[in-house]
Amino acid sequence: MLGLKRLGLLAALVLVGVAPAAAAQAAAQPSTQDTQYLQAIHQVNLFEITAGDLAQQKGQDQGVKDLGAMLKTDHTQLDQTVQQTASQLGVQLPNEPSADQQAVIDKLNNASGAEFDRLWVTSELAGHVQAIQATQTEISQGSEQSVVQLAQTALPTLQTHYDELVALANTLGIPVPQTSASGTPSPGGTGTESPAPGGGTTESPAPGGGTTESPAPGGGTGTESPAPGGGATEVPAPSES
Repeated sequence: MLGLKRLGLLAALVLVGVAPAAAAQAAAQPSTQDTQYLQAIHQVNLFEITAGDLAQQKGQDQGVKDLGAMLKTDHTQLDQTVQQTASQLGVQLPNEPSADQQAVIDKLNNASGAEFDRLWVTSELAGHVQAIQATQTEISQGSEQSVVQLAQTALPTLQTHYDELVALANTLGIPVPQTSASGTPSPGGTGTESPAPGGGTTESPAPGGGTTESPAPGGGTGTESPAPGGGATEVPAPSES
């Protein structure tokens, strides 16, 4: 009888130890915003790695080739952190770029010469604007500290890429949209649909619904683009160099 009491006490102690552990595990689950940002920025990285390769292989201008190599290196390094963070949080990542991003990759594969350079630069400009906006949204709305820190680390890199793309566009005579503090182009352009992060030519809803406004390459007026976490959000536009 005494043995049974001891077994019962031992079982109770085990349960007491398990309950806090289970609660801690449940509390560690990332929010929808954090999950969607990890998935979206991973797809951006997959696109940028592929687009960087294409720039080095098919770019006519040496600046396109060099910047393509830089983007591939930086986004490969960024994605290592994304994958590590997602693994720690139990977030499943997509295996390929989004449909819109793949559509741009297909167009790049079919382009050549100056046409390739123009398409590459314009899609990269639009993609980085939206990646920056999504990253700023994660910084302001994310709840999982490791994901927020990842976004804070990624933002300066994305901003540098955007500035380099603006400089390259100016060198090649490719129009760059003027942006206001809200991230929308200045009045005077015509409305166009901007690519999703990394490219794409159709408007697609963000995971969880909702869109954000971003400039379209070539001087378009306000366009809609996906932002992880859903919900319309206005964020400062990237500065131009």
